[in-house]
Order: sequence, then C-alpha cells, then structure tokens
Amino acid sequence: MPLTTAQSFAWSLARTLMIVIVLIKTDRGYIAMPSDEFDGNPDQVVREYDPWA
Repeated sequence: MPLTTAQSFAWSLARTLMIVIVLIKTDRGYIAMPSDEFDGNPDQVVREYDPWA
C-alpha cells in the first residue's frame, strides 16, 4: 500500500472511531492501529492521527 493511501486510511479510521491512530512502517508496508495498542519501536511511527486535534 502506498504511503498516501495508508495515510488516508489512517485518518479515516481515526475520524470514524474517534480515537488516536498511529501509522507505522514495517518491513511489509504500513499499518494503522490504535495508539494505545502500539508498544513497538517509536522510530517506526510515521504519523499520529488525533481526531480531537
């Protein structure tokens, strides 16, 4: 998945669920997940999407 598509998906997910979503880069591509579930390397975080900001 290209970065722009992943960013769009992450923002949409944050607005739909009304929770903070982080977009992380892995060896297999990009993953969007709730920030409170991410306990990996902070250097993997590409961006954080906060629907309240």
